[in-house]
Amino acid sequence: MVGALILAIILYGLQQPLLANLKNKHPFINLRLLDNLYVYHLLFWLIYYIYTRSSRSDSFAYFNRAENGDTWLGIYHTGTRFIDFVAYPFVNLGFNYEMMMMLFAWFGFIGFVYFYIFFKENNRLLVRYQGYDLIAILLFLPNMHFWTVSLGKGSLIFLGLGLFAYAMKKPQARLIALTLGSLIVFNIRPHVFLFLGAGAVIGYLTGREKVPLYQKILVYITFIGAIFLFYGQILAVANLNEADIIGSFDEFATKRAGELSSSGSGVDLNNYSLPLKLFTFWFRPLFLDASGILGIFVSLENLLYLLLVYKLFDKQFISFFKQSSSLVKMSAVIFLTSSIALSFVMSNLGLVIRQKSMVMYFLFFVILSFLSYKENLRRIWINKRKAELVAKTENEK
Repeated sequence: MVGALILAIILYGLQQPLLANLKNKHPFINLRLLDNLYVYHLLFWLIYYIYTRSSRSDSFAYFNRAENGDTWLGIYHTGTRFIDFVAYPFVNLGFNYEMMMMLFAWFGFIGFVYFYIFFKENNRLLVRYQGYDLIAILLFLPNMHFWTVSLGKGSLIFLGLGLFAYAMKKPQARLIALTLGSLIVFNIRPHVFLFLGAGAVIGYLTGREKVPLYQKILVYITFIGAIFLFYGQILAVANLNEADIIGSFDEFATKRAGELSSSGSGVDLNNYSLPLKLFTFWFRPLFLDASGILGIFVSLENLLYLLLVYKLFDKQFISFFKQSSSLVKMSAVIFLTSSIALSFVMSNLGLVIRQKSMVMYFLFFVILSFLSYKENLRRIWINKRKAELVAKTENEK
């Protein structure tokens, strides 16, 4: 434990130059907010660490495999075993289990940093929800932190997704972040990389921006080329047959859902309609099917998700979405495609809670952008009314 606390201090010192450099590029960054977020994130590291003392955690298996692996390159694989590959050099440098948990928690924190910039850079107006800064609310959601503080896939893929989202604003200028984020996501979950590529291409095709032709070509070549080169590995993750992808996916989804429903905390989704599958994936548990204190906290957060999604049931949303940016449309595609795919294979509420943390921030970006759009319209209307009142006053004189 002492080693982990010392590492937390060292990592805090190492992240200061990174944050200072980002602050120079993006003056809107609130460094105090990020410092508070780091402390908050470490609190969840401690909560999760205590949780592992009494509950089964995959983090032990990752640590043991990294500790007992033969050679670094010899243990490289995409999927779950990629975590062993990332952990191997640190474990063999002498990092104990607690220190590895802290290191991966830091990876998760850096993911929050890049999602923060993604939210803030593309929505410069302050949007409040119930009187509070909505971006701050989204950054401090407990469930998002609980699943990004441990030695495992959640923290690392969250970093990859954050880097990817940040880079897509200016992909050519942020090529390192784009490449690193894409590689992380591909190596952990190749099928999620497929959703990122689809979102990026559709977003650039339909976004309102006049994107230079060379930039469109760069995006298309990068993602379509990568998918073409690695489609075999993407399909292999789910053991899909390329000759019958739809049929193979249906067979895989049924088998996987059955396995998960029998593993505890199960809910049988096999006979659910697609809307019910999605509702379960996004918003359950909701109090009645919550188990334990953790379930109650998750239910409270899911209730907030419902209230935020309710904001999209607005007659102005369609017109907003039609004229929205490529990033909004990209986020919507990533969120929906990932949700549909994952909802077909998830019938264990524990895994649902964990898996959706990967994609919810893309939904939140759409909601935040819509509310920012409405706030801008409100300000335009107020300024117009003020101008009319001033003109009326002057005419009366």
